[in-house]
Amino acid sequence: MKSGPRAPTGIGRWLPALPVLQWGREYRRETLVSDGLAAVIVTIMLIPQSLAYAMLAGLPPEAGLYASVAPLLLYAVFGSSRVLAVGPVAVVSLMTATTLGELAQAGTPAYAGLALVLALISGLMLLAMGLLRLGFMANFLSHPVISGFITASGLLIAASQLKTLLGIPAQGHDFLALLGALARQLPELHGLTAVVGLSTLAFLFWARQGLKPALLGLGLAPRLADVLAKTGPVAAIAATATLSWALDWQAQGLKVVGHVPQGLPPLTLPSFEIAVWQPLLLPALLISVVGFVESVSVGQTLAAKRRQRIEPDQELVALGASNVGAAFTGGLPVTGGFARSVVNFDAGAQTPAAGVYTALGLLLASLFLTPALFYLPQATLAATIVVAVLSLVDFSVLKHTWGWSKPDFAAVATTLAGTLLLGVEAGLVLGVGVSLALFLFRTSRPHIAEVGRVPGTEHFRNVLRHAVQTSPRVLSLRVDESLYFANARALEDRINDEVASRPALAHVLLQCSAINDIDASALDSLQAIHQRLHDAGVQLHLSEVKGPVMDRLQRSDFLQGLSGQVFMSQHQAWLALAPDAA
Repeated sequence: MKSGPRAPTGIGRWLPALPVLQWGREYRRETLVSDGLAAVIVTIMLIPQSLAYAMLAGLPPEAGLYASVAPLLLYAVFGSSRVLAVGPVAVVSLMTATTLGELAQAGTPAYAGLALVLALISGLMLLAMGLLRLGFMANFLSHPVISGFITASGLLIAASQLKTLLGIPAQGHDFLALLGALARQLPELHGLTAVVGLSTLAFLFWARQGLKPALLGLGLAPRLADVLAKTGPVAAIAATATLSWALDWQAQGLKVVGHVPQGLPPLTLPSFEIAVWQPLLLPALLISVVGFVESVSVGQTLAAKRRQRIEPDQELVALGASNVGAAFTGGLPVTGGFARSVVNFDAGAQTPAAGVYTALGLLLASLFLTPALFYLPQATLAATIVVAVLSLVDFSVLKHTWGWSKPDFAAVATTLAGTLLLGVEAGLVLGVGVSLALFLFRTSRPHIAEVGRVPGTEHFRNVLRHAVQTSPRVLSLRVDESLYFANARALEDRINDEVASRPALAHVLLQCSAINDIDASALDSLQAIHQRLHDAGVQLHLSEVKGPVMDRLQRSDFLQGLSGQVFMSQHQAWLALAPDAA
């Protein structure tokens, strides 16, 4: 007799299955062609983007290339998304710069060493969360908080690049301070730098919207025009680097990238000293959570378009492994990027093997193309960052949340203002805190409706909204919220007020159809309600109690001492308690 597969034992039961084993078995020649074409397009896009985001993080440009190789390879093994592209991204690079800027001078070996430690801690945290199946933690970052944070981060990043774009020496710890420093130093603007930076900026903005239509107008095929339109940043880099070399702009005061080491990513060993790790623990946690939420959001959106799915817990493991890989290969914290993943998707990538081919392309770039980057103006990279991050800015979320939900608007506005004025970490923590506080406030005042029967039916509706049948002997209340420590007192107060105003009352009936959970505090409140009603000669009844809630009640002594009954349906309770009105 043939036996089935053995259940995993020991540590195997905790280790997730490797997605590469699934898509690897199904790999075909047609898939190879699609993945290869996508890899070429994404590689061309990633070269300037990786350089720019490394400099945004305060690191040498080659760190961006290094951080885009090992993470892509590791994600291909562990990741559950078929098209997600992992590497340095704008928001995480900004958070990295903010964190490390308080501990070391940007550009120094100590700063680069701290970046490795930050990536390692972040990776280990993500791995731990993945193995413990903590993917649900991303739910604590609401969409309004994330939207406000990303919008504010986009503005901060764009403002931080203006000094490089214009050749102005300006520093600031927050958005207003940065703008003020830029305004004061504006007379010191470097003319050539400003011309190069602003010209590149204008070209890149035009390339995003106008290059593809222009290429189509020249008779190019739509697919080819789309591919060429995405190479706008590469064209800007090639043109400005060539002009910088030919016209010797460096001698005229224009800052260039300078020497970029040629070769494979190095093997690096992050520090394991407790004194180095301690100040990085909280920032690493925030970077991990933000990176995970951004990555999962992108992955789920793209997977849905192909009727695929991703596993959040598996993504935690994949991103954790990617960050650990970056830490040991001279990189920086990484996550799944929106722009590169969308390009990967649009270019026709079918499996994570496209990421492997992209990593090989970046390795070739590190080996053969880095000498050509010496004369690349830093203003050009600043322009590519500004254009990329301004696409993240979305003020429409303020209008939408204002019309839909004032608490959500408050969460967006608080996160936006806090990030701009206090910094990325403080703004994010403040946004999450306000969001949770508003949730507690909202659920602490649950909607408790008195319901009556719609004549001629078995349906029960709010007495304030419908013409329904009621009985002076029965108070029927529907609690539209789970009962927990913050709102249990509200139910007590409502029942006390109703009982005091109804001398003929003999029964209180709680319709529990919307109650999904009852915690210990709420159980104590129910027992207190029952005791007060019993002392007043009023019986307490329950109806439509959900299975999990009933299981919890049966583990207590509440039901044994209940003076009334537990009814299967509200209608059944109504027939039993108010036969005259029925």
